[in-house]
Amino acid sequence: MPENELIERAQKGDKQAYAELIRIHHRTVEKFAYQCGVHINDIPDVAQEVFVKLYRFLHQFKRERFTTWLYKITLNATRDYYRKESRELAKEEKLMRNTAITYAAKSTEDKVLVFEEDRELHNAIQLLDEKYRLPIILFYFHELSYEQIAEVLNVPLSTIKIRLLRAKGHLKTALEANGGAEHGQ
Repeated sequence: MPENELIERAQKGDKQAYAELIRIHHRTVEKFAYQCGVHINDIPDVAQEVFVKLYRFLHQFKRERFTTWLYKITLNATRDYYRKESRELAKEEKLMRNTAITYAAKSTEDKVLVFEEDRELHNAIQLLDEKYRLPIILFYFHELSYEQIAEVLNVPLSTIKIRLLRAKGHLKTALEANGGAEHGQ
């Protein structure tokens, strides 16, 4: 069934159509959230928040590109999640200080990033300022056009072009520096 038909049916309350939209876009939402800096353990929570918001606001969706709209929702949910999380972290830190409990946790990043090159690239991307990181992720990993990225991020097209150019330069420098440091250069 075509996506626009699924959307129309879901807007009319068809829960199976909505479930199919989730099935189709779940991986994209998780991948984008991770690339935006969501910790691997938090991805299910953020994805759930995205699809709850999607359900609540699906009636407002017009004839724009659905995935562009979904990226906007994911980006906003990611930002909201970490605002909430920072408040929760402050509470946890206070509790830990008061109870003197320490936690040891194995990095789950190893489960997601199998190859060292992937890890290096991901880390370099995460170190970029958000204004550079998001266009890189949307362009290279989600294959959005410059125009779509401008729409998702709500900035002018010319700004996206400049940010992508600068982001590539920053990444190249970071990866060369990291490669040189690891290989004794």
